[in-house]
Amino acid sequence: MALNDILGKAAEATEAGATEIHMVGGLHPDLPFDFYLEMLAALKADNPDLHIKAFTAVEIDYFAGLTGQSIDEVLQELKAAGLESMPGGGAEILGQQVRDIICPEKISGQRWLEIIEQVHTEGLKSNATMLFGHVEEYQDRVDHLAKLRDLQDRTGGFQAFIPLAFQPDNTRVPGAKGVGGVDALKTLAISRIYLDNFQHIKAYWVMLGLKTAQVALAFGVNDIDGTVIEEKIGHDAGAESPQALSREQLLELIRVAGRQPVERNTLYQELRSY
Repeated sequence: MALNDILGKAAEATEAGATEIHMVGGLHPDLPFDFYLEMLAALKADNPDLHIKAFTAVEIDYFAGLTGQSIDEVLQELKAAGLESMPGGGAEILGQQVRDIICPEKISGQRWLEIIEQVHTEGLKSNATMLFGHVEEYQDRVDHLAKLRDLQDRTGGFQAFIPLAFQPDNTRVPGAKGVGGVDALKTLAISRIYLDNFQHIKAYWVMLGLKTAQVALAFGVNDIDGTVIEEKIGHDAGAESPQALSREQLLELIRVAGRQPVERNTLYQELRSY
């Protein structure tokens, strides 16, 4: 996307009442690092009240290689340009044996952990994710959770843990099996028990589906994400959930589950209780 297109999307989100722009991308071979700095600065100038959550650890590693700078130097420049927090993408399954099958060209799980630790040291909050339901075994999931819990003990920089149900369509992962509802709910519940130092466990309805995300509120989840305006990654891989969910639809989903809806911002500060 060109910068004007990105700014247009952000303007649409602001007009729709969004408080955050969540932005990740590929490792573009032709764009200089300055493009990303200019993009952040322009987004913040046009939308000063919009929280910018952007870039995965994979992208941060790429920027460091592109510029010859250290991870700390890259993060400091991004922060100065307007970056306020980071998502948790790129973690997939942190064990290298699984990564060699599903994402052999991505940074290692150890490198992901090292970069996120530096992110937290720089004062930026992030989320943590786990992509499950492909070729991994249960032990791989537990090992993944253990690594996240250990890092959280050191930094306290993770805001939420988000298990992402793998969508097998249009992928090249051999033997990928996808995720059933029971497996998804068990994974969420075990994550809530094991990650005792994470305050929030999130059900990402885009990949879980609306009904499973709703039931997940009784399985340890305290956050349903969110009033999404547009999502491409999960849907390109076969997600059958809606492309967007309005505030009213989300309120109804939560109330029917017997919970009280509370609107929050990126940093989990309460904005409104319904």
